[in-house]
Amino acid sequence: MLSAKTVEIKSAKELALMRRAGAIVAQTLQVLSSSLRAGMTTLELDQIAMRELAARKAKPAFLGYHGFPACLCVSLNKEVVHGIPSAARKVADGDLVSLDFGCVVDGFYSDAAVTLAVGRVPQSSRKLVEVTRESLGKGIEAMRPGNRLGDVSSAVQACVEANGYSVVRDFVGHGIGRALHEDPPVPNYGKAGTGLRLQPGLVLAIEPMVNAGAAEVDVLEDGWTAVTRDGSLSAHFEHTVVVTEDGPEILTVANG
Repeated sequence: MLSAKTVEIKSAKELALMRRAGAIVAQTLQVLSSSLRAGMTTLELDQIAMRELAARKAKPAFLGYHGFPACLCVSLNKEVVHGIPSAARKVADGDLVSLDFGCVVDGFYSDAAVTLAVGRVPQSSRKLVEVTRESLGKGIEAMRPGNRLGDVSSAVQACVEANGYSVVRDFVGHGIGRALHEDPPVPNYGKAGTGLRLQPGLVLAIEPMVNAGAAEVDVLEDGWTAVTRDGSLSAHFEHTVVVTEDGPEILTVANG
C-alpha cells in the first residue's frame, strides 16, 4: 500500500486551480446533459464539449491522452467506460448514456462523470443509475481526515452489492492534480480500516463503475471501449474530491 510520501498533497493555490477546472467540468456536463436527446450522434456530444472548453479557455484532459481521439468519453448501455464518440453512433430512446469528461486549467486537472437516461427507460435501468450515484455519495462521505482509503472503497462496494449489482474491478478511481492519473489508485471495492490514511489536501477522483450483471468486462478492438462481458447494462459516476479538515469538498461543482 502506498505511503503518504508517494501521494501529493495539494496546496491552497493548487486547489484553487483545481476548483476552476472542476467548475468548468461541471458546467460542461450540465450543458451536455441538457443537450442530450435521442437521434443525436455521440460525435455531436464531443463537439459540444470542445465548444464549451474553448469558450472557457480550458484544455481537454482526454484528447490525445495515450492516443485517445476525443475530449469526451461517451459510453452507451453495456459500455462501461472509454467509449469513443462517433458520427456513426446515434443515441436512441431508452439508452443509458455515460459521459466522462475532464479538463486542465493552468496545469491542473479535474475529472467527473454522469450517467443519463434518455427518454423512456425501464425502472430497472433507472435504479441502476440511482444506486451508482448513491454509491459515489457514500464513497465521498468516507473521505474524512483520519479515515483510510479502504473506508472509501468499502463504502462504495457495500452500497452497490446491497442492491444486487456488481462493482467493476478492472478499472478504478485515482488521485488527480498535476496529472490526470496520480497515486493512489482508488478501487471501488475493499476492506474498511485498511490502506492509506487520508489527510487534508489529498485529492481523489472517485468513480464507481457498476454493472447490473457480473463484474467482468472486455475491451473492444478499438483498444478503448470497455463493455460488460455478459451484455448487462452499466452506469458510471465520478467526482473530483479533496479531503479537508472538515471533511470532503467536491471540486467538480458548477459554482466552484
